[in-house]
Amino acid sequence: MIIKNFIEPPIDNNNYLLIDEESKEAALVDCSSVDDRIWEELKNNNATLKYILLTHGHFDHIAGIRPDMGVAANHSKPQIVMNENDLGWLKNANKYLPMFGMPEITIPTIDLFVNEGDILKLGNTEIKVIETPGHTQGGVCYLVDNNLFSGDTIFRESVGRCDLEGGDFDQIVESIEDKIFTLPEDVLIYPGHGKMTSVGWEKLHNRFM
Repeated sequence: MIIKNFIEPPIDNNNYLLIDEESKEAALVDCSSVDDRIWEELKNNNATLKYILLTHGHFDHIAGIRPDMGVAANHSKPQIVMNENDLGWLKNANKYLPMFGMPEITIPTIDLFVNEGDILKLGNTEIKVIETPGHTQGGVCYLVDNNLFSGDTIFRESVGRCDLEGGDFDQIVESIEDKIFTLPEDVLIYPGHGKMTSVGWEKLHNRFM
């Protein structure tokens, strides 16, 4: 599995491109900006973007999605994946984008709603959905082999903010304790912002837990 991180302004979001080397199928975890580098990486690996996996519905994680996404690069349209509980955030994205100097977008249509335990596939590689509400009510992580893509649920030595609509600090702590800290300690965590970490490191050093 190839994992490439594209850090996108204006809030330095991590967007992770996952490419299954055997099937040449790919997924993008969150889509914060229209970034030609992603399509170049797909082209260089002769890969096709199958999914856009949204960890939650906040505007800074969906701002790069376009209705014709993939067409200009001679790709078929990828399936957009999200948990249904964050539809409210998705629909209201244009209220927040101008505050950060970002253009309004056509609100994307979700092609596939996912829930706890659902499995998606890139070739023979499985992507497991783990519901982790707390930052938002529809927050999810995606577990791929030994790699957890955590969105804004957990960061290196920190957790996602819970003071926005739908946020709940007790709930995010429960999600992390019950869903993330029960994973093997060598599982690598790829957060929505900031540096990579691991389950073992966070169990020892996360000051909110």
